[in-house]
Amino acid sequence: MSKTYKAVGINLKTQAFGESDRLVTILTREFGLIKAIAPGARKHQSSLGGRSGVFVANELLIAKGRSLDKITQAQTIKSYPGLAKDLGKLAASQYLAEIVLCQALSEQPQEELYEILSEHLSRLEALPNHNRNNLIAHLSHCVFHLLSLAGLTPQIEMCCLTGRSLMPNLSDPNWRVGFSVNAGGTVCLSALQELRVSDKQMIVAKEKGATYSTSATPQNEAEYETVIHQQETPVINARLNAIELSMLQQLPQPEIILDGNLYDNWLSIEQILRSYAQYHFGYSIRSAALIDSYFAPNHDAIF
Repeated sequence: MSKTYKAVGINLKTQAFGESDRLVTILTREFGLIKAIAPGARKHQSSLGGRSGVFVANELLIAKGRSLDKITQAQTIKSYPGLAKDLGKLAASQYLAEIVLCQALSEQPQEELYEILSEHLSRLEALPNHNRNNLIAHLSHCVFHLLSLAGLTPQIEMCCLTGRSLMPNLSDPNWRVGFSVNAGGTVCLSALQELRVSDKQMIVAKEKGATYSTSATPQNEAEYETVIHQQETPVINARLNAIELSMLQQLPQPEIILDGNLYDNWLSIEQILRSYAQYHFGYSIRSAALIDSYFAPNHDAIF
């Protein structure tokens, strides 16, 4: 880079810096994740005040610094004022920002990540306020897309153990399939049971002893030990019914079909994707606590 450079970016995180400045973490198309000082942004009537806020997209002119770069010009090209008008939308946006911060790279173009985040922030903003069903569905949709872009797409079409296709049986209310975070996705429960039985048999065989020697074997020769390799047994984090698996399988699509009667099912999907994201990123999503509060049964009595 030269001493100054141009970039287009969305502000993901801000914090006070010095007496009147603001430190802004920005996802840019051209250079990925950057941190830059917005000088005087906390002063009254500063031209960078509103432009350095969270979830504002700007065309930026940035000066290189020894330790931190400095924003010298900013022109807003997109903002999302509707996000701050609804607690659920704001919490969902912060949730997405945390995931983006986990996966965004620095000093590398991140155009696709930028576009996905921008698109889903627009979708969240356009939702009717206080519509919890649509909100949790759109949040799950975006989380899945972000995971896919990071190369962490969970397996939702096949059993992680057998590789066989999984077709939800919508006619059977008792039909279930497991979801295992450590296995990478959906698991056929009957295949899991077979694996557990096999593991028990291996343990019994090992306890009986797998060291073989004969009287014909010379004493100076080494004894041979049979090594038994066990497949790691997946931990089932959730059991999905046919409707929930069908919902999960539609998430890779550009659009999702919304049904106001599936609120509890969408909550289950979000919890699964959250656990999966936290496991693979190695990071606890702090904004998820706001989501849990917002969707708590006594939410209306609290807020």
